[in-house]
Amino acid sequence: MTHPAHPPTHSPSPTHHYPLPVMLDQTLQGLAIQPEGTYVDLTFGGGGHAAAILQQLGPKGRLFAFDQDPDSAIQATKIQDPRLTFIQANFRFCTHFLATYDITQVNGILADLGVSSFQLNEPTKGFANRLDGPLDMRMNPEIPTSAASIIKSYTQPQLAQILQQYGEIKNPKKLAQHIIRARSITPITTTTQLKEIAAHCVPHRNQNKYYAKVFQAFRIAVNDEIQALEEMLLQTINLLKYHGRLVVLSYHSLEDKLVKNLIKTGNLEGKLHQDLYGNILRPLQSIHRKALKASEAEITDNNRARSARLRIAEKIAPLIPPTNPTS
Repeated sequence: MTHPAHPPTHSPSPTHHYPLPVMLDQTLQGLAIQPEGTYVDLTFGGGGHAAAILQQLGPKGRLFAFDQDPDSAIQATKIQDPRLTFIQANFRFCTHFLATYDITQVNGILADLGVSSFQLNEPTKGFANRLDGPLDMRMNPEIPTSAASIIKSYTQPQLAQILQQYGEIKNPKKLAQHIIRARSITPITTTTQLKEIAAHCVPHRNQNKYYAKVFQAFRIAVNDEIQALEEMLLQTINLLKYHGRLVVLSYHSLEDKLVKNLIKTGNLEGKLHQDLYGNILRPLQSIHRKALKASEAEITDNNRARSARLRIAEKIAPLIPPTNPTS
């Protein structure tokens, strides 16, 4: 069981101490921060968003930040601000933990679903294919399943399904075969080993993109990311106050589709529902017609921004149980 943690009480630290998040200006604009409002950063990471939000909050504003990574808890102590409450927990439990602080509704919710540069630059976490380290990939080191344990124990069809479903790579069966063959010779325990195995299956073009997708697939499987995201997204509608803002940065189509569906229809399946008079029941309204993308200048400075998709929505109605699904 994880427990909430409070950073010490002092003045806020400047944002430049923290990694600059992707599309920071657009994200802050999307939140439409009210100085005395209550906000939730569901993905604290290295603290970049949190520090920037705190700069826009007044003395009575509050920020609750979630992250399951214990290293993020350490980072949180560097933002010494009484308005910040850090909660070391998976964001799928956000409603439960916020309720322990008597918070049932908030003015804005932010989720940056990418692996933070803070995590990618730490070799011992095993997230980055460019760094040699243990094949771990657990965002919460207390969970039992690592990437190495999945690669060691899963069957070829199971491995192929992970690679296809979560990595969307074109030759999942081939790579699964190579993994099975390699592990029969020696245990696969490092990021370098996995990359060397994947090298036998990589297309001639986009070599780095292929490696990134392989690592993404196992990371998602290890951390149960899609299920956790679904659970979190469904909670955001009830957590938001009327006219509250939901701001989500996603980095691959699996995530973005869920976010898009939630904003468009109020559910994850993307099914429109009507009331008895034929009016569409939609608790959220998109602020922009399409997802926002990073500028070329930002992508040049930070390649992680290339795949980012930013969606912003405002709560316009309560979540109403569907009565008549349309086709």
